[in-house]
Formats: sequence, C-alpha cells, structure tokens
Amino acid sequence: MTMLMFLKYRHGTRCAGEIAMVENNGFCGVGVAYDAKIGGVRMLDGPVTDSLEGKAIAFNHKYVHIYSASWGPNDDGKTVEGPGHMASKAFEKGITEGRDGKGVIYVWASGNGGRVGDNCNCDGYTSSIYTISISSASQHQKVPWYEEKCASTMATTYSSGTFGDQRIATADLHNKCTTSHTGTSAAAPLAAGIFALVLQVNPELTWRDMQHLVAWTSEYAPLRNNTDWKTNGAGYKVNSNFGFGLLNAAALVDTADPSTWKTVPNKTICYVNSTDISKELHSGQELEIVFDTTGCDGQPNEINFLEHVQLELSMDYTKRGDLGVTMTSPSGLKTVLLTERKLDKSGDGFHNWKFMSVHSWGENPTGKWIVKIFDKKVIAPGAIIKK
Repeated sequence: MTMLMFLKYRHGTRCAGEIAMVENNGFCGVGVAYDAKIGGVRMLDGPVTDSLEGKAIAFNHKYVHIYSASWGPNDDGKTVEGPGHMASKAFEKGITEGRDGKGVIYVWASGNGGRVGDNCNCDGYTSSIYTISISSASQHQKVPWYEEKCASTMATTYSSGTFGDQRIATADLHNKCTTSHTGTSAAAPLAAGIFALVLQVNPELTWRDMQHLVAWTSEYAPLRNNTDWKTNGAGYKVNSNFGFGLLNAAALVDTADPSTWKTVPNKTICYVNSTDISKELHSGQELEIVFDTTGCDGQPNEINFLEHVQLELSMDYTKRGDLGVTMTSPSGLKTVLLTERKLDKSGDGFHNWKFMSVHSWGENPTGKWIVKIFDKKVIAPGAIIKK
C-alpha cells in the first residue's frame, strides 16, 4: 500500500524528494483527474515509526494539494491504533499551513477488515476529523464483503465486490495494466481524483469546504436498497457503510462553482465534560450516560450546526472486543460508534480514545445526548469507566 499525492507545480518547479510522473492517458485508460501531477512517498518498506508517519503526512505540505492514503493499522479485528504525537502534529500542520492556509485535503481508505468484524472507528487515521474517509460500493451497488462499518465514513466510490464482479482498472507495476485493483485502497484514490477536479474549478476551497461539499452532494439513491440508512435531524441521509453516499463528481464540481460557493464559517469546538461516571460494567449489562449541552450558547465557540462529533472515552475492561457503544443525539438519531469485535481479546480497554461520527452533520447540538456502553456477552465481570 502506498501514499499517493496529487501535486500542482508552480512555475515549473518540482518538490524535493518527489517522484515525478507524466500522464499518459492512452495507457490503461483515462485517469479521473488526468491533468493532475502525481508523486509518491515510500514509507511501508521497513519499520514504520511515528516520526516516519509524521514526515509522510506533512511531506511538502505547502506544495501538495491532496494526499491519498490507503494505509493504517492492521485490519485484523483486534487493533486499536491512531496517529502518534508527531503524526497528529503533521495533520494539524497540513490543515493549517497547506494550500496557503486553506488546508490540504487528506483522503483515507476506510479499511478492509469487514470479514473479521473490524470497525473503522478503531482506526484513528480514518476517523480523524481532518481526513475524508472513503468506503466502497460494489458493481451492483452493494456492501462489499471486506467493508468496515463505522460512523466516521464520509462517502463512497466504486470498487470490487463479490467474486465475478468487476474490479478497478489502473496502471500497475512494471509498466503493466491491471483490471484487478480492489478494496477501499482502490476507492480512496478515485475520490482523490474527483477532489482534484473540484479544486481545479475552485482552488480557493478550504479543507472544510470540501467536506461540506461531500456531505451535500453525495448520492443516497443508487445505494438505497442497502440496509441501515437513516435520516438525521438536518435531513441528511447517513449510513455506517457508505457515509453520505456515492460521490457525484459532476455535482461536486457544479456546486463548487466559485461564482456561487461561499466559504463555510470558521470551525469552533464546544467541549462537554461528563460528571463523575465511575461505574462498573459487567457482562450482559449496559451503562447509560447522559450529556446535557447548550452547544456553548453565547460563547465565542457557540455551535449551531454540527460537523464532527467526538466521544473521548477512557475505560478499563477485561475483554475490549465485547464492548459496543451507541450515541443518540437530541434529534433522536441513534449512531453506532463501536460494534463488538470477536477477535479483540485485549484487556487494555480504551485510553482517551476518540470515537468520531459525521452522522449528526448539520444538526443543532442543544439538548440531551445519550451514550450507551454495553456488553452483550454473559461471561466474567469487569469494567470501570474512568471518565
């Protein structure tokens, strides 16, 4: 797996360390963003450290416009892992300094651990507020067998499905073509190409503009025959498999028209702290925690329309994979933040882990939020929630 970058060169200059490539649209097919320049960063051919990840995530961040990443923690149904200190700082650098302060676009594959019951909210890269997490739909517009469910997925493009379904055609190693590219690792680069088209028509878009465009224009209708679609309090259709739906390149480009598009307001964050909830959870039980918020009404960080919602949880538990977490917003929308993972037998629990959801996008946060943490297994005891 590789991290790919669509680059826009200025005055013919080239970024130090990049791999320069020239498009050849008569070879293998026509690229989605065939005028884009592309380079690569090699980072997975040896030990991967926090420092190495940080350097890759912020590599030439003042020149690169879009990063496409198809890597992350093992999709093994038992790993809980996210960016370390340096990788986290690299994301922030890209968002605040990239594209002359408008922020680079980070596109991330949502993960291929569906066969083993993995959940992409246990992957801190794809569930970051700074990344646009991209999932897959099959040729027949169904949920692929490898797909991971989670509330942080923003949108979907096509990729492989069941045996016999068509896969993605693209250039391959050794100057060859392939028609067998698969998984969300194939879906994310397609999204990156689409976003390159959007920036071509409106280069003044911010990283949050792009996320709003994705939420507004992604299509529910082609995927409507799949289960788990819900309508949130702001009227958005959301689904843990597909996010807001299939990316629509034409709608994205049209809506981003600089003559009509207005940049979204500055981002604000409202923190809601829990009261003392040091409680025990035993097998077969459920804990309910209620948060009451005004959305920081009357303060400089007042929020009237939600984008991302993060639940930060610290919790000791004897078998982490038995846990599930749901969150219900004041509108009544119930979102699954964590599903049980049978292969996760860790006793480490969660430590300041941020579960993220985009399912309440556009909702007003004011009112009661209900978080439920449960263990449906009837086995041995033992958890204490720290905060």
